[in-house]
Amino acid sequence: MPEIVINLHMHTPYSDGCESHEQIAQAAMRAGLDAVIVTDHNILVNGPEKVYQSGDRRVVLLVGEEIHDQSRQPQKSHLLVFGVDREFANLANDIQLLVNTVRQAGGLAFIAHPDDPEGPAIHEDDISWVDWQVQGITGIELWNGFSEFKGLLTTKWNTLYYAFHPNRIATGPYPEVLNKWDELLSAGKRVVAIGGSDAHALRISLGPIKKVIFPYEWHFQGINTHLLISSPLTGQLVEDRRLILEALARGSAFIGYDLPASTRGFQFTANSQFGNVGIGDEATSKGGVTFQVRLPRPTECRLIHNGTMIKTWQNREICTFNTTVPGAYRLEAYIDYLGKKRAWIFTNPIYVTR
Repeated sequence: MPEIVINLHMHTPYSDGCESHEQIAQAAMRAGLDAVIVTDHNILVNGPEKVYQSGDRRVVLLVGEEIHDQSRQPQKSHLLVFGVDREFANLANDIQLLVNTVRQAGGLAFIAHPDDPEGPAIHEDDISWVDWQVQGITGIELWNGFSEFKGLLTTKWNTLYYAFHPNRIATGPYPEVLNKWDELLSAGKRVVAIGGSDAHALRISLGPIKKVIFPYEWHFQGINTHLLISSPLTGQLVEDRRLILEALARGSAFIGYDLPASTRGFQFTANSQFGNVGIGDEATSKGGVTFQVRLPRPTECRLIHNGTMIKTWQNREICTFNTTVPGAYRLEAYIDYLGKKRAWIFTNPIYVTR
């Protein structure tokens, strides 16, 4: 299946971002992305959704929304909504009704930054997801770049250090979020994991020091969601929008931290007597299943079954594993970067059924 790279979860001046949809599209093309989804807070912006082109580069820009109850203090439980053409922020005070209505309208509902700690140095509240009883969620933002940054801001010194050394921030999803996702998968729920940048291109001023921290183009080289779509992008908005949303819905995706090294070309498949399937698909356990992994470069790789690590490979580029045990199988890969082991690839599961 063709692989495309998409960056999710970002903001414009319609909420708390600093650059327009056009500028975001241009930054995405410079970064080599195939698509972006803009998600302003509690407003669905009509008009800028289209295929942008510059020279031989083009990018599909889709418009979603980040919805949360503004009367709630603090404003916890944000929901990313994709694939709808009308406003649903008026339902923010009833999250279950919001999710139900989005799904009935053919849209996708993803939990935004499930663990979003406070940033005391910048006076930011904890706005984590707390409504875990909600049913019908499409998926979860497993790794959010800005939330990880917030969690480091315990002092003004830390804030200044990471503002000027952004490449040292990302290490991986919060363990609490990973554990919750595995818990849901082990319970038999199909919950699609995505990675989001939560980009704002923030402008800061510390006395004479003025700086735009985390420009969109920098975010677009970092935590991305790689989609395996059913056919190549066409350059036509309606068709490309369908391909992207369908891949997100079925979980044909992996999260790649592309700053240390590109994760393009990664493969995780399962072979059985009934054929070959990929990420987000099902394979029957009858006769056995062989997982095959191909990494873009040799590194550490871990196979996770229903939340438990069952196999680790070191400094390998190609890995295989045989099983007859049903369950959700996902893969993690790690890479050494700037003196630290960092998360590199997190896949959605391949589901082995009886």
